[in-house]
Amino acid sequence: MADATPPKPSARRVKKLAAPGLPLPDQVALVLQGGGALGAYQLGIYEALDEAGIEIDWIAGISIGAANAAIIAGNPPGKRVERLHAFWNKMTGALPAFPIWGGDWAREVVHELSAATVATFGVPGLFRPRLLSPFFAPDSSCEALSFYDSAPLRESLDALVDWDLLNSGPMRLSVGAVELESGNFRYFDTRKERIDARHIMASGALPPGLPPVEIDGQLWWDGGIVSNTPLAHVVEHQDADMLIFQVDLFSSSAERPKTITDVMARAKEIQYSSRTRQISDQLVKTRQEHQLVSKLLDRLPPEMASDPDVVALRHATREHAVNVVQLIYRANAWEGGSRDYEFSARTMHDHIAAGRAAIAATMDKSALLARNIYDGETAAFDLTVR
Repeated sequence: MADATPPKPSARRVKKLAAPGLPLPDQVALVLQGGGALGAYQLGIYEALDEAGIEIDWIAGISIGAANAAIIAGNPPGKRVERLHAFWNKMTGALPAFPIWGGDWAREVVHELSAATVATFGVPGLFRPRLLSPFFAPDSSCEALSFYDSAPLRESLDALVDWDLLNSGPMRLSVGAVELESGNFRYFDTRKERIDARHIMASGALPPGLPPVEIDGQLWWDGGIVSNTPLAHVVEHQDADMLIFQVDLFSSSAERPKTITDVMARAKEIQYSSRTRQISDQLVKTRQEHQLVSKLLDRLPPEMASDPDVVALRHATREHAVNVVQLIYRANAWEGGSRDYEFSARTMHDHIAAGRAAIAATMDKSALLARNIYDGETAAFDLTVR
């Protein structure tokens, strides 16, 4: 735990204490952003949370975050980490780690070569190149709509996920996707419908690389096209005090680009992170404003309690506390614009280690978070090392 002494429990309901002494409210959610190969960072995050005894009640994901979420929700607690490692080892096994000399420059060269290999040959267990170019495929056919075939992902998911457990187990799952013709975004949620491999594949069907996925007569694309974080969905359907671990794979801030590969990397970071930060900031700001209004209403004379306007305002601002822990992946100097499709084993292990380190740094300063949970306050925290 942190060096500060945690406050004594107040009347606020706390479900239990995690291993580091962190109090857990009624609901704990894990929100996983999309980001391809960077998703190994989420494995490290979950592995460290599991070791800390932090149980997840609700997991939501976009794209690769949806795949990780399905594996977690679709397995019993004792098998989740093992199955996540099996998934990532399958994808990265074709690109082993070799010794590298020469610092960041040499590492960047190997990084880009690995990404080029993925672009040429695909990723085992995830996608493979089509034998026929989409430019020569019949119009409207599945082959005409993407450069790669995502059938290997279905095979991986079916082998690693217990779909009955995923849909009837204690952990709620939500994954986001975009309907191709209308452009409408929606979440598939185990509280409302049965989820199978199609929904996970749809959430990660990023065009033009991967094909849309048909569900009930409609075609669906990657949810990251509209929003790369499921945070808004989780908070909007919150029905108790909640602690949210939001895992972002793209940082909204970074150094000024120096090379063209830096430019491509930075553009991608801004594209996928800006909406995430905007959503986070707006949700927390709105919650805090509502809490201020509620405190003001509590100070009104008793005779005003039944006033229709007071009743309506109290109802409109009645919300549960939410604390958002932001866990943001910060790229290394050698990672360029291809970082989201560089699936080498070496890089995967680096990402996993970074995820574990982020949780360790958060727990070291968790007294700040604990105080907010005990007091029922709302805030967003980034307690990792920048």
